[in-house]
Amino acid sequence: MKQITPEELKLYMDAGNSPALLDVRETWEYEICHIDNSVNISMSLIPSRIAEYKPDQEIVVICHHGIRSLQMASYLETLGYTKISNLAGGIDAWARTIEPAMTQY
Repeated sequence: MKQITPEELKLYMDAGNSPALLDVRETWEYEICHIDNSVNISMSLIPSRIAEYKPDQEIVVICHHGIRSLQMASYLETLGYTKISNLAGGIDAWARTIEPAMTQY
């Protein structure tokens, strides 16, 4: 699995790429702050909803600090998903480096 920094992800998306942004935090966390166009599916719901994504689809997994998303990215790879990236530092790093006006918690 690939680690992608907030800066790399922003540049990648600004270049016209649109990976699926899978935010695995709890709903209450997502409601505080999130990256536009991300989809919130809490970790506990992933097994029942993963079929919404194709195994060869490019997916960036996001959480608060990058630890839960790393676990989920590893899990997705065991299921055969091949284009998985973990947002290093999570939404916290995104807020600090890309969107400083974003609410942080």
